[in-house]
Parts: sequence; C-alpha cells; structure tokens
Amino acid sequence: MSLLDSIMGTVSERRDPNTPANPLVSILGTLLTQSGGIQGLANKFSQAGLGNVFSSWVGTGANQPISGSQISQALGAEQINALAAKLGIDPAQVSQLMAEHLPQVVDQLTPEGKIDPALDHGQELASMLPSLLQKLTAETATSSDTQP
Repeated sequence: MSLLDSIMGTVSERRDPNTPANPLVSILGTLLTQSGGIQGLANKFSQAGLGNVFSSWVGTGANQPISGSQISQALGAEQINALAAKLGIDPAQVSQLMAEHLPQVVDQLTPEGKIDPALDHGQELASMLPSLLQKLTAETATSSDTQP
C-alpha cells in the first residue's frame, strides 16, 4: 500500500462533514500556520535558493516541479519531522507528499497570481478539500491501474 493510499484511507474514514479534522488539511494548515502563511513559505523557499520555484506556483503560468529533498531543504528537518510525527509516517514520505501536492495547493491559494496576506488559509484549505481529495483519489486510481 502506498503512502497516498494510506492517507486516502484515513481521509475517507474521516469524511464525516461534522468532523473538521482531516489529515491532509491538518498537515497543510499546520505547515502554513508554522511558516507564517503563504508569504512565510515564500520566504523559506527564497532563503533556500528556491524562490523561483515557489514563485512559479504563485504565478499564473506552469508550476515548476520540486523534489522531496528540496522540500526538506526549504522547510528544514525540524518542521518535516514535526509534520511526520503528526501523520505517523516517515519524514522522507512527508517530503515527497509535500513535493507532489504543495505546488498545487499554493497555486490554488493564489488564483490571481499573487499572495493575499489577508487570506484565511485554513478556511481556503477546507474549501479546497473536496476538489483536492477528488484529484488525489483519481491519481491513486490511475497509479494503481498502471502498477502490476
């Protein structure tokens, strides 16, 4: 079972609309809160020499890809370890998960190609959840179809 399958299973078990806690939203919300929002994340990536990559996620053009090791470099081991502990998975898996999905989340949180410091990231993440889960579910189905 892949990491994404495991998280999707956990998410599916918690799809009760009366339960606001969701692992994916929780991890992304924690990351944004600990980093000082989108602008704080942008600063971390810039300090790690990855500002141009992050800027592509904010901008209206194509999102540049990022690797798990680059995510670790930008966020730091302490933050990756804290997120891993919260999910109960290996830090390398957290880095890979963030590399796969953080660009899309940042892109969706900045639809006009700029960072809005007044944006309530928690509320925006919660409103994005259904489409993000649908996309993750489709990716999981596609990757399982292509694996032997």
